[in-house]
Amino acid sequence: MKKAETHKMNNEELEVEVARLRRHLYDLRCQQVTERIEDTTQFGKTKKDVARLLTELRMRRSGAEKEKAQA
Repeated sequence: MKKAETHKMNNEELEVEVARLRRHLYDLRCQQVTERIEDTTQFGKTKKDVARLLTELRMRRSGAEKEKAQA
């Protein structure tokens, strides 16, 4: 997921996507224990996507708080 894609999403979509990716990480960990994973780089990619989405959410929330403080 690219940064430009996260800018297009609204806050609700970002939260849904974070939940989906966290579930995907859980599934990957379960697969790692029970069976073989062909692409182990999925762990890092998914973690980075989660971090990217959470960063975008925090930036939006801090921006909204600054606007309220100035008003």
